[in-house]
Amino acid sequence: MTSATRQPETPTAGLPPRLIATDLDGTLLRDDKSVSPRTVAALAAAEEAGIEVFFVTGRPARWMDVVSDHVHGHGLAICGNGAAVVDLHGGPGSHRFVKVRELERANALDAVRLLRDAAPGTMYAVEQTYGFYQEPAYPKMHMEIPDSLAPAEDLLGADAPGAHEPVLKILAFHPTIDPDAFLTLARLAIGDRANVTRSSPSALLEISGPDVSKASTLALCCAERGISHEEVVAFGDMPNDVEMLTWAGRSFAMGNAHPDVLAAASGQTVANNEDGVAVVIERLLAEHG
Repeated sequence: MTSATRQPETPTAGLPPRLIATDLDGTLLRDDKSVSPRTVAALAAAEEAGIEVFFVTGRPARWMDVVSDHVHGHGLAICGNGAAVVDLHGGPGSHRFVKVRELERANALDAVRLLRDAAPGTMYAVEQTYGFYQEPAYPKMHMEIPDSLAPAEDLLGADAPGAHEPVLKILAFHPTIDPDAFLTLARLAIGDRANVTRSSPSALLEISGPDVSKASTLALCCAERGISHEEVVAFGDMPNDVEMLTWAGRSFAMGNAHPDVLAAASGQTVANNEDGVAVVIERLLAEHG
């Protein structure tokens, strides 16, 4: 498998890109969750030039309607921070799971227990392939309607309502801890039982299977296509993008990016509301056209 952690050893500025990997929220999408006409045109031009475009997001498949109308070529997206590869061609509500990298329930239960001890007051939700379950105190976000309400330990049990479905990730929310401090605390508490990251401005953590990340799943998809990391251009804005930006041959932090993202990327573009992804794609196409 292609490494998902290394930096390119040699400069790659002159190497033609074969794949563009872009985060959505805070990156490709404007703050109003729209895709600008300029960005739509840039994505279409990239596909026309033979460059594959992968949407790589923390969003679940059911939230991919924001870009389903802009699918070109293969129409695949990496969702759930690498937990699933999804075919978007069916449109909203008809997405097909191509690959699932689940969080084993034993690991999920360990993560919940360890984080409860380290950060009392943490509230949980469980994201599965098709279902969404949460604790009663977990805040209402994105107008999500949970399929069931119960303590996380029950939601992850052998007799849980969604026990037949793979768990993609656990969401952990704390009402008072600083978001970056919560991430550090959780990573120390959970260790190698799961991968912990965040993409929200609030203290909301996303907990996936060990070694599951945007970068590792993108590396798998690229290896299947014979694409090296040097031929990948990646975009992101939050800590859940850091590994992907480090792995890609060329990477761009948005002008609105988290400080860790600015440090990890090999380049920087303007903010999401200024079409930062489109700006770079247009330049790449001009360079290699």
